[in-house]
Amino acid sequence: MLDSLQLAPLIDERPGPAIDMGSGAGFPGLVLAIATGRMIHLVEADQRKAAFLREAARLTQAPVTIHPIRIESARLPTPAIIMARALAPLPLLLAYAERFAGPETTCLFLKGAKLQGELTAAENEWHMDYVLHPSITAPDAAILEVREFSRAPAR
Repeated sequence: MLDSLQLAPLIDERPGPAIDMGSGAGFPGLVLAIATGRMIHLVEADQRKAAFLREAARLTQAPVTIHPIRIESARLPTPAIIMARALAPLPLLLAYAERFAGPETTCLFLKGAKLQGELTAAENEWHMDYVLHPSITAPDAAILEVREFSRAPAR
């Protein structure tokens, strides 16, 4: 829970809805919706996990909308925040986020020890402005905050 909650100060800076891609058991999206009252769209293709999210949202009255669909098929409003935890390597996360992001969208990705390698791989395909925030839950983890990103021209 603490791993998810460390995003709260970063999402509170931006008004508007948020998207949690690959919500799984609700980390970080459901936890943040409960803690902050912010509207969050939870995208989770696994029907069992989506059913769990629906029940957890009902019990907690969290301000969420569950989308039981693959990210590639989802149709969602342009969010202020896009977040993900343990979903995919950075180049793929950016490709998923590109479908929803607007010019003011901020991405917050909880990343582990492989972050530097993922950043190197992403630089081949993407231009991005980012800030790394140290994780408060693991010394080798970080929150990757991406404010602007676009595909790099083909070489």
